[in-house]
Amino acid sequence: MLNTHIDKTNSPIIVTEQLGKTVPTSEGILHILSSVNLIIKPGESLAIVGESGSGKSTLLSLLAGLDTPSTGRVVINGRDLTKLDEDGRALLRNELVGFVFQSFQLLPGLTALENVMLPLELSGHAQAEAAARALLDRVGLSHRLTHTPRQLSGGEQQRVALARAFVTRPAILFADEPTGNLDSKTGAYIIDLLFELNQEQHTTLILVTHDMSLAGRCQRTIRLDAGSMV
Repeated sequence: MLNTHIDKTNSPIIVTEQLGKTVPTSEGILHILSSVNLIIKPGESLAIVGESGSGKSTLLSLLAGLDTPSTGRVVINGRDLTKLDEDGRALLRNELVGFVFQSFQLLPGLTALENVMLPLELSGHAQAEAAARALLDRVGLSHRLTHTPRQLSGGEQQRVALARAFVTRPAILFADEPTGNLDSKTGAYIIDLLFELNQEQHTTLILVTHDMSLAGRCQRTIRLDAGSMV
């Protein structure tokens, strides 16, 4: 059983050491990330910015344990991800992590309520429906509980995704271009909601974005250029 107790002291919640990612290509080794060293404190909000292809989403995937590094290591809440197998990383994610993606990634055959209930049901939560209803009400969708994703607008789908991400009260929330598929007005509303929920739950927020005004709302910003921090 993993130790998923969150250290409330000043200990970092995420540390990376010389983190790197390479992939073989027909033209040789492609360096996607090189020697990334990060220390992220509990409750901190961090934006990762950079041009397309700079390695932002790869870094996010490595920090979340969705991908494995070629060099270096990632430590989340004192656990070295490189020493865990996929089942161990998945268990750690289930206990500590929430995700919001550009493409929403809702299950099309489930209603809004069922999509938000799902992570709670998978963890055996006794009050999954009540908790999911409360979060959907918090994001203004109490009138859309029985609607499937195709019956919802893009902004409504992203609100469902936010509710699903926060319903487990994650210690860390990873958001990858969360407004990328939304118009500017809807995107601004979603971002306000994201930061409100993040503040209410004291979550550590790690946000990938190309929007510098959005990055500016985070406490700290790091920039990637060709896979290196600058």
